[in-house]
Amino acid sequence: MPSASTLYRKRSCTTKLLQYYKILGYPVAIDSHIYPRNSLIFNVCFVCDGSSRTVQYETVIRKLSGYLVGLEVECQFLSKEETKCQLPQIMERILIELNNNGICTIPINESNTIYLRVVPASQDPPLVEDHHVPVFFNRTAFVASQWDLTTQQILPFIDGFNHIAKIAAETDVEISLVKACIQNMVYYGVVTLIPIFQYSNVYTVTPNIQQLAEDKSLQEECLKYIGRPGNLPNFRDVFTLYCGLAPGTTVRDLCIRFNPHTMHVDERKLIQFGIIKGYIRRLHKYPIRLMSDALTNKKYKTLSKYFNGLHSYDEICCKTGLRHHELEERVESDPGVVVCWK
Repeated sequence: MPSASTLYRKRSCTTKLLQYYKILGYPVAIDSHIYPRNSLIFNVCFVCDGSSRTVQYETVIRKLSGYLVGLEVECQFLSKEETKCQLPQIMERILIELNNNGICTIPINESNTIYLRVVPASQDPPLVEDHHVPVFFNRTAFVASQWDLTTQQILPFIDGFNHIAKIAAETDVEISLVKACIQNMVYYGVVTLIPIFQYSNVYTVTPNIQQLAEDKSLQEECLKYIGRPGNLPNFRDVFTLYCGLAPGTTVRDLCIRFNPHTMHVDERKLIQFGIIKGYIRRLHKYPIRLMSDALTNKKYKTLSKYFNGLHSYDEICCKTGLRHHELEERVESDPGVVVCWK
């Protein structure tokens, strides 16, 4: 039980770590002259495995404490011996039902029932950058009217190819607002973020490509997604295209070699589907300066701050307004800069 100063200052969840256990509590004090010491103090606790994540239980334990406070204020449920004896049985039911089903409904009396549900805690959404490209998971299932006006304004420009900076420019919406809207959509699983598509991009397959080779339903989904209108490609051709992606091979090289148009494949959708599903990944280029700026051409010095291995070509192009081939020329002409692929 926390100190009185902590208890009365602010109600909040407390976490106590022992060797193998994590105890999550929510201490409460109810002040009233009906109690021997003018106060009833109790602390509802959940005991969890020491290595487990417990943030999803915080709202549950807070709500349970609220139920108990209401019961005590209404009918002295916690302080009367004839009703207090029911607590062990109630707590046991909560433990069993939450562990088994993630939800419990426990009638207490004619006017009170405890309803609890464990809602899995979502991870914080990734930081949205100017060069990120939002793409819908399922556009047909998206209900635009349920979202705010700014989100509705940018929706027509989320096509899986426009990056954040371009969407902001096209819609005349402040880029920070666009980022906030997209981040919110990522959090709720409506969209995901992928890299900018360019024919100069380089991709490589991941071990997940094996799933596509073995799962017929994924193959059908893939063919419908990447096929040109009116024609479905042959899966063997599609798999050949994916396997043709490798370090040193650009999308342009792949198109010249196989000509996806004759296979009824939209190469942009091919890359998009592979990135979303995790069958391929983008290899980014990060310029790194090896020698002092004093030896650098003066007209390139404004770019030097990005040549530290932390900024990809996509990010640099979005922030400086340079085209990809222009940045490539400047990097190639500077002997003090090397490029790291990762």
